[in-house]
Amino acid sequence: MATKTIIIDHGSGFLKAGLSGWNQPQLICPSVVNYIPCRENPGPSYAHRQVSLGIDLCNPDTFSYPIQRGRVINWEGVEHIWNFMLQHYREDHEDCPVILTEFPLKEPATPHSLLFCALLSSSKRPWRLLPSLLLADQLEMSLYASGCLTGVVIDSGFGLTRMQPFLLGQPLPDSQRAVEFAGQDLSTYLFKSIFKERSDEHNLYQMDTVATTQMSKCYVPTNLEEALEFHQNLPSGSDESNTYQLPDGTRVELAPLERLAPEMFFSPQVFGLQGPSISQVLVDSIKSCEVPGQPMLLSHVVPCGGNSLYPGFTKRLWMELNSGHFPFKATVWMGEKRHFSVWLGASVVAHLSTYKSQWVARQEYLESMRL
Repeated sequence: MATKTIIIDHGSGFLKAGLSGWNQPQLICPSVVNYIPCRENPGPSYAHRQVSLGIDLCNPDTFSYPIQRGRVINWEGVEHIWNFMLQHYREDHEDCPVILTEFPLKEPATPHSLLFCALLSSSKRPWRLLPSLLLADQLEMSLYASGCLTGVVIDSGFGLTRMQPFLLGQPLPDSQRAVEFAGQDLSTYLFKSIFKERSDEHNLYQMDTVATTQMSKCYVPTNLEEALEFHQNLPSGSDESNTYQLPDGTRVELAPLERLAPEMFFSPQVFGLQGPSISQVLVDSIKSCEVPGQPMLLSHVVPCGGNSLYPGFTKRLWMELNSGHFPFKATVWMGEKRHFSVWLGASVVAHLSTYKSQWVARQEYLESMRL
C-alpha cells in the first residue's frame, strides 16, 4: 500500500483520524453535528438548514449525534464529518488510500452505503475522490493493537459495549455480545443526579460539569460497600477533589455514588438500571466458546474504549473474571492508549500485505456498479 494511509475511526461519541505510522490519531473531535435554522428556512427540519460540526454556542439546542448506539441515524451528518476530515488531510496527501472503521451495529445495506458515501459522494470535488478504501472491523483492529491474534476484546465506548473472542485473528462464531449500555448512560445518570429537575443535556455549563466530573473525579471501586462507607464518613469539605462549582461560584460536594458512577458497569441495579453487568456479559461470551479454547482466550483479555480508562476499571474486570467463573486465571491487558486501540490497530493493518485483497479501488467499485 501507499506510504501513508488516512485512518478514520468513527465512534458514537468521538471520531479519531490521522495518518498511519503515528502512535496515536492526530485529530480527535466529538461525533456531533448541529443544524442551524437559516432565514429562508427557520425550522430545524427544513431541507436547506445549515449543517456544521460541533456545538454552536449561540444555538446549543441544535446539535445531535449522527451515530447512536452504534447505528447511523443521520447519513448526512456522517458524510459531513467525513468530508471535513478528508479535506483536512487530502490537501497534502491527495493520493492516500483510506481505512474507515465499520459501524458496530450495521444494517445489511450499510457496507454498500459506506462505500457509496466514501468513494462517490464527493464526485463534484475531484481532489477529494478516494483512490481506494478498506472497511475495517473495530474489534479486530483493537486486537491487533494489543499485539496478539488470540484473545477476547471488550470495547466499551460512548453508546455501546461489545465483546468478541478471537482465535488466530478470526472471530469465533456466535460469541459476539453487544449491550446498549455505555458511557452515555453514565453521563445521563450524572446529569440527573447532580442537577436533578434542572438537568438539561444541552446546557453547556451542565455538559462541562458532567464531562469534568467523569474525567477527573469518577472511578471504579474495588469494593462498592467499602468505598461508599469511606466517602460517607469523610468530613464535609475535607476532600477538595470531591466538589464542583456552580455558575455563581458556590462549591457543591459530589454524593458518594456520583464519585463511584462507573460502578454501574459492574452493578447496574444499584443505579436503577436493568440488565446484566458488562462482566456478566463478558463471561457469557467466553463460555459460549468451546471449553478447550477458553484458557487461551482468557490469557489475553483486551479492554478498550473510553470507559476502560476509568481508574480501577481494568482491576475490577480482572477481579470479576477471576471470581470463580472459570477453573483457570484470566489475564487483562492494560495498554496505556486503549481508548485509541481501534485506530492504532488500523494503523498496523495499513501496512500489512495480507489485507491487500480486502481493499476496494474506486474504479473497481464503479465498474461493479455498472454490472
